[in-house]
Amino acid sequence: MSENTESEDIPQPEPIQEEILRRDLVFDVRFLEDLTFWVETNRKTALRLLSIVEEIRRNPFEGTGKPERLKYQNANVWSRRLTQTDRIVYLVSENRIEFLQARYHYNDR
Repeated sequence: MSENTESEDIPQPEPIQEEILRRDLVFDVRFLEDLTFWVETNRKTALRLLSIVEEIRRNPFEGTGKPERLKYQNANVWSRRLTQTDRIVYLVSENRIEFLQARYHYNDR
């Protein structure tokens, strides 16, 4: 008895080629100051920050930290939770992602 090989007759879909949009990463002086603060005071938060930056690079609109478009800012300004009280704020455009701050809650400086 031969084994039925019906699956060989079924056409298989083409693999989906996901196009990754390449954007330059730009770090505002305030963001770099905030990163320095975290490295000096709380390395665990600094590592979380770097991990989220990498995640934002891959997909600025989904992922860790509850990404949220800021309603009262430019339409392309987003934030993510870094800690309970601190946020990462970044501006997304077609060609780049500009990281604006990584401490405080939006502009509570």
